[in-house]
Amino acid sequence: MRSLPLFHQVTGQPVIVLGEGEAAEAKRRLVERAGGVVVGDDDREARLAFITLDQPELATVRLRARGVLVNVTDRPDLCDFTVPSVLDRDPVLIAVGTGGASAGLAKHLRLRLEALLPASLGKLAESLYAVRQSMRARWPAAADRRRALDRALEQGGPLDPLADGSASLVQTWLASPGMPVTETWAELAITSDDPDDLTLRQARMLGSADCILFEPGVAPAILDRARADAVRLPLPHDGPLPEGLTLVLRYA
Repeated sequence: MRSLPLFHQVTGQPVIVLGEGEAAEAKRRLVERAGGVVVGDDDREARLAFITLDQPELATVRLRARGVLVNVTDRPDLCDFTVPSVLDRDPVLIAVGTGGASAGLAKHLRLRLEALLPASLGKLAESLYAVRQSMRARWPAAADRRRALDRALEQGGPLDPLADGSASLVQTWLASPGMPVTETWAELAITSDDPDDLTLRQARMLGSADCILFEPGVAPAILDRARADAVRLPLPHDGPLPEGLTLVLRYA
């Protein structure tokens, strides 16, 4: 990744917007939609700034000297952060970014996703938030909760996020017997150092495994497809392993 995606809380916080015209107005609307307070560059409490000036270099240097992170319209070389195209299913937000390479591409990817994701996706998120304590009571171990939820949310699962009506089934799913959650092992035969050569099944398993055991030489690009918080251990390994799904990566 060339940048680190983050969701920044700006509710009630000052955000600088410099410039006039359509581009500046669009940034003001964006800040206000996120709950921020639009201010001028003389506000010393602001930590973010949007600059839409024709000659932004001086303002960029001045604000950066104060520790302000800046976004400069149509100048990705001057940006500390870029603004993605946002799909809003409150409280679910999906941000599509290209690092400033093409806002048009990001927009059209977002439009495709808009057609795929049901309007009830936000309600599903809120329903899952409401039953967090009940989930902890049923599955005290965090790894068990994660695997139970993974099974429920997978394609065709009882809470498939792409299926209309999933939000209304959360309580039913939580009360159902369900499948036993057990520790499992799986082995993947890696045939290439290119992550695009992974099968859909392999990519899903990498994305859900709690622990990755890998042969020396497995490409970092393959390991990057695993969960960010998954434990990674090189083979051979004789010590204890964390609870949950352990995935072994070997070359075919």
